[in-house]
Amino acid sequence: MNSTTSRSSRGAAAPASASFLDRYFEISHRGSTVGTEIRGGVVTFVTMAYIVILNPAILSTPDVDGLTLAPAAVATATALTAGVMTILFGLVTRLPFAFAAGLGINAFVAFSVVGQVSWGEAMALVVINGLIIVLLAATGLRKLIFDAVPVQLKLAITVGIGLFIAFIGFVNAGFVNPAEGTPLELGVGGSITSPATLLFIATLLIGGILMALRVKGAILIALVAGTILAAIVNIFTPIADFGLSNGIFAAPNLSLVGAVDFGFDLGRVGVLALVMFVFTLVFTNFFDAMGTMTGLAREAGLADERGNFPRIKSALIVEGVGAVVGGGTSSSSATVFVESGSGIGEGARTGLANVITGVLFLLAMFITPVTGLVPGFVAAAALVLVGALMLTQIKNIDLSDFNVLLPVFLTATVMPLTYSIANGIGAGFISWVVLNTFSGKAKQVHWLLWIVAAGFVLYFARGPIEAAFGV
Repeated sequence: MNSTTSRSSRGAAAPASASFLDRYFEISHRGSTVGTEIRGGVVTFVTMAYIVILNPAILSTPDVDGLTLAPAAVATATALTAGVMTILFGLVTRLPFAFAAGLGINAFVAFSVVGQVSWGEAMALVVINGLIIVLLAATGLRKLIFDAVPVQLKLAITVGIGLFIAFIGFVNAGFVNPAEGTPLELGVGGSITSPATLLFIATLLIGGILMALRVKGAILIALVAGTILAAIVNIFTPIADFGLSNGIFAAPNLSLVGAVDFGFDLGRVGVLALVMFVFTLVFTNFFDAMGTMTGLAREAGLADERGNFPRIKSALIVEGVGAVVGGGTSSSSATVFVESGSGIGEGARTGLANVITGVLFLLAMFITPVTGLVPGFVAAAALVLVGALMLTQIKNIDLSDFNVLLPVFLTATVMPLTYSIANGIGAGFISWVVLNTFSGKAKQVHWLLWIVAAGFVLYFARGPIEAAFGV
């Protein structure tokens, strides 16, 4: 992986005879090939496809009026938004970062917002959040905040995301489970002998062996092998639905597109409550995306020593547009997905991989049942493999200074332990400002970090603040 990263970052310019596709996406320049990009795009889709099934389940909470969103309509909207935004991001930024409904954001909307507003109003708040992010990016403020972040924290964000997505993989596979009387336990009752978990382990080991042997397409081969093994086991012990009993094709349900309501009922929900909702959405969207893009850019070998990557301003603007589009389709904010790391681990380095992933998401609107063909416990193995690759970035951090060590440690550990990239970044920012200030290095702390850290303090204290103001 490191050798691939190194080559891609030093790639030579494409020859004049190269195709338009090669020149536009800078494929040769980044040390990649069309075949590698296609393979990476497919792998990214496979590891992300679960969102088409999971998002309707999350957005199933009744709103303040007792109304729910139709699962088929949410699935269609999720696939449509992911497809459109992934392709748009790939064409504009030429980076291999795929988009889909953000899990942290959709959970906040479903479990915190719709208890006080309707679904239409909740999605209007998501749109407002996106417009604010676009404004911050277009004015350069988002980039200014991005540049103010110390490189050590940026590297820590990469490591934290690696641990985070690996943890997601372990939980999705049942390798790690919550247990009564203890936060987590190995498997069920300390046992990992369930067929699904064993198939996850088998897929993980197959991928690990292939990657150790530097086999091209290792992750994709492992996913295919794991799915075949699961299908065989399923004959004797039902563990997944491989029968496609409801058929392959399903007509897209676009009834939720445009179903937003900006006519907030202020008699039912106060202005302060709406402001707090938007504040939390912006913070979650802003820093989750920043952290994810930073980590993915480094893993792809496209970031410089300060964590900057090509067309970063355009990337930040389009990411904000994802929130607007996601709210407009009632699928929740679409943002860059950490699972894009699986395609990057497969060799994807350009936006062409995004185009492939996006097209597959658009096709998923018509063949939704097929998106679940790869069992979640098999796809989870890819997340763990990529998480291991991203952990290598820790070697570039000098941990001899405790002013660096503690913020890095908190950033990397709080993410997986709280299931939130934003929480990890917040813990890192606050601790960085506090430690450096009180150890005589206050002048080295950028003034914007003070503002961001203060914002995160409010973010972490939003519960008491809402309670104090009765919102």
